[in-house]
Amino acid sequence: MSMRGIETPIREIRRKVFTEVAKVAFYSNNINDDIEAIPYKITPGDVPLYRESIYRERAIASERVRLAMGMSLRPEDQPVHVTSGLTESNVSDKYYEPPLMQVIPSACDMCEQNKYVVSDQCHGCIAHPCVEVCPKGAISIKNGKSYIDQDKCIKCGKCKAICPYDAIAKKVRPCTVVCGVKAIESDEHGRAKINVDKCVSCGQCMVSCPFGAIADKSQIFQLIQSMKKGDELIAEVAPAIIGQFGNKSLWNIKSALMELGFSDVFEVALGADIGAVTEAHHYVNEVKTGKLPFLLTSCCPSWSMLAKRTLPNLVETVSTALTPMVATARTIKQKHPNARVVFIGPCASKKLEAMRTSVRSDVDFVITFEELGAMFDAKGIDISSYDKEEPIHDATGAGRGYAVATGVASAIEKCIDEYYPNTEVYIEHAEGLSNCQTMLLLAKAGKKDGYLIEGMACPGGCVAGAGTNIPIAKATQEVKKFVKDSTKPLPPKDLQEIQLP
Repeated sequence: MSMRGIETPIREIRRKVFTEVAKVAFYSNNINDDIEAIPYKITPGDVPLYRESIYRERAIASERVRLAMGMSLRPEDQPVHVTSGLTESNVSDKYYEPPLMQVIPSACDMCEQNKYVVSDQCHGCIAHPCVEVCPKGAISIKNGKSYIDQDKCIKCGKCKAICPYDAIAKKVRPCTVVCGVKAIESDEHGRAKINVDKCVSCGQCMVSCPFGAIADKSQIFQLIQSMKKGDELIAEVAPAIIGQFGNKSLWNIKSALMELGFSDVFEVALGADIGAVTEAHHYVNEVKTGKLPFLLTSCCPSWSMLAKRTLPNLVETVSTALTPMVATARTIKQKHPNARVVFIGPCASKKLEAMRTSVRSDVDFVITFEELGAMFDAKGIDISSYDKEEPIHDATGAGRGYAVATGVASAIEKCIDEYYPNTEVYIEHAEGLSNCQTMLLLAKAGKKDGYLIEGMACPGGCVAGAGTNIPIAKATQEVKKFVKDSTKPLPPKDLQEIQLP
């Protein structure tokens, strides 16, 4: 069962940290002291709210503050101030330094991984089928109850499957379960550790940890410095934003963003339209002619990263189309060459995509819907009751549909049907990195020749990204309604005709 969209204490803590960091950035005259004070605002008084010790709570909050300011965690064996490195971060153009996702060691509960244990539901039944099915004789009866010898257990799960009382539990580490690339390992103390060589920064581990022990870095502090400096800041909002702030329309959100400090706001779905047209032409001209065995969509950075690692000899099958974030940013900078572009979306891995040398000149900042909510809070903008509007209409239903799983492939297929009538299109899609990996291996084995393959790292698509605010099912519903209500279903065939208003 997913915790997504539930207002848990973990979400509250994250929101408080982002809000307090944003307040310091907006209003503080003594940044060092005010940053040092944030952990005391998160856990006030002398009675712990979440842990066994107020000191541990504040130590963890201090690490959250550092990550929220774009800084790395402090070493555990050296005395380092919470604000150490602040001077380098107190700028308006600091890029993310990998690793983006980090485990806060003091917050990790050292969950056991893949272990079968007998719970107090065991009735000590006479049949004891668990004993009979165990292939290694690891289960015996002690004091009338079943007992599993962990040294003999091979984790096959046969005992759990056959127990009539469901008395055998499988202990798993939540972050490990959701990591489709097996990047979660353990350190020497049994705490979770992320293997940066495997991690593709999708953030699913972060949103699945019930202790909030995994967090990503943020640029809100630097973005606010840029605002205060008077930079021309233009926001590009991902289509998944629909529904993320209650029943607010895109027009409400644009107005609120301009009140926050942006000079203009555009839809990332414009870049998705550009991508859909580009990949429609690619599929027909490259795959249907036999030049390429198949075509992989390029919009999800975690999927693209995984694809290039899995298919090193078939890198050319990853579409060269710009991601919607980059295509929109480049379009904005053609009209506003001095502007700084801020991508506001649901995604953690977009933070790393923007860091690439080829993208840096186009996308200056990446923040999530969660971080944006905290900026609204810090600035005193009550988005839940916000009713001002600013018109915005930059894209078609096709581009807006990119936010949900199958939306990308569907948009490309509709474009092909429109531009190249009677062309047969073969579509596959995978969501969740484990399924994406399976799909890539099938393609590598020649089982998907002739196909257009859409991959989404997050199960459900972008609406399930790590930086979202609402349940995935509700977000999907909101985006689909947004697509349906769009005045234009498809972009024009000629890319030159897709422009900002």
